[in-house]
Amino acid sequence: MNSGTFEIGALLVQLLYIGFIGFIIYCLVLFVKLARRGIKALDIYINEKNS
Repeated sequence: MNSGTFEIGALLVQLLYIGFIGFIIYCLVLFVKLARRGIKALDIYINEKNS
C-alpha cells in the first residue's frame, strides 16, 4: 500500500468527523427550538389554569 491510500483514508475520516459535528449542532438547534415551544406551551397552560 502506498501513502496515497492513507491520505484518502485520513481525509474521509476528517470529512465524517466534520459531518458528525454538523449533525450534532443541528440536533442542538432543534432541541432548543423544541424546548422554547415547550416553555411557551407550559406558560399558556399555567395561565389558563390560574384564571
